Amino acid sequence: MPGGRLECGHARAYLEDSMNYHWNWNVFFQPTGIGKEIYLDWFVTGFGWTVAVALVAWVIALAIGSVLGVMRTLPDSKATSFASAYVALFRNVPLLVQLFVWYFLVPDWLPESAQTWFKQDLSPTTSAYISVVVCLALFTAARVCEQVRTGIQALPKGQSHAALAMGFSRVQIYRHVLLPQAFRIIIPPLTTEFLAIFKNSSVASLIGLMELLAQTKQTAEFTANIFEAFTLATVIYFVLNMSLMKLMGRVEDRLRVPGLMGGK
Repeated sequence: MPGGRLECGHARAYLEDSMNYHWNWNVFFQPTGIGKEIYLDWFVTGFGWTVAVALVAWVIALAIGSVLGVMRTLPDSKATSFASAYVALFRNVPLLVQLFVWYFLVPDWLPESAQTWFKQDLSPTTSAYISVVVCLALFTAARVCEQVRTGIQALPKGQSHAALAMGFSRVQIYRHVLLPQAFRIIIPPLTTEFLAIFKNSSVASLIGLMELLAQTKQTAEFTANIFEAFTLATVIYFVLNMSLMKLMGRVEDRLRVPGLMGGK
């Protein structure tokens, strides 16, 4: 009981301090002491790295995930088994563990010349950027794979049979018949994965890449204005994700398949 009262006392004191906190939004326009930079510049730089990581990783993930999704629907058992094993591996290992593997372990498995290039020739920022992009891309590709597979399997099987009867090859069936429709159907779940990759990019701060979260923590440490720093970061993430949702909603409306997924 005494311990419980002590914890309640600490919580009450913290709450009172928070309520009496004096907000200082001008801190973002104060000089950092590094050249002519102000603290707001750190957030702009961090936002740029967040977007650079997420967009490049998304393009790679979409390409790899689409190929794997197709493989999971092929009649070839070897292709299906490979894609299934990939999904099982990358979806069941925590993202943070995967990031540390790619950044700390994988470079040591490379040939000596590649190790030298990665560890010495590249700057620490570039090395961290490559590692987090590869990690996020491969992790997200497993999730995209499942969305693509679901989209293809949601289509009537008669379409594939009709295409085969017309003399289409397997590649032509996927390219001209199945994938164009499947991607339109899975835009909503792909939007979720697209938003998630922006939020997951925050793990890059753990290997030294100064993206938005890392810049937020650095600003909080330098200025002691913790609430202001994390409030601004929250607003940036919220506005970014809401903007992406609006954009993808318009894409979904334009590409909606009549008769499928609520299409009119």
